[in-house]
Amino acid sequence: MITNERQYRITRRRAADFARAIKEFDAKSHERADVHPRLLRAEREAMNSQLADLREELEEYVRLKAADPPVIPVASLDQLADGLIKARIAAGLSRRALAERLALKEQQIQRYEAEALCVRQLPATVRGRAGAGHPNGERSASLGGAVPRGTRMTESRAVRRANPGWDTSIRT
Repeated sequence: MITNERQYRITRRRAADFARAIKEFDAKSHERADVHPRLLRAEREAMNSQLADLREELEEYVRLKAADPPVIPVASLDQLADGLIKARIAAGLSRRALAERLALKEQQIQRYEAEALCVRQLPATVRGRAGAGHPNGERSASLGGAVPRGTRMTESRAVRRANPGWDTSIRT
């Protein structure tokens, strides 16, 4: 998901690079007679798929910025992080502007978004275990004694504690 203008510009350049690479691939594919046609087709389809993904992300970002008023559906808690990020984008707020409105530091907003995106990308079985068994149905973690009884923590903190070798940061 594209979360800011910088990522939008980078993704737009990457999409253009992919489009050029596909044209070059098509122009040179007849020269690769030693490669089976199925392999060439699979490579071309993979490149097309990647380009389609990039274009879809670009279109979603443009759609969010143009929405008036934005309607962002959130069907489950797993989609809440995406919904909040999309709402910030649709409102035309940078992380800095949102942080100022909430009296937080920009880095805190960035951290919240990065942790939310990281948790969303975890397999459902890991996410499910992280929040299982809380009496209020809230997403908290109890890691079998690894955390003192009664202590609540976010899923991403729980996952980091359970898997200290995992790098949960998102770099752009």
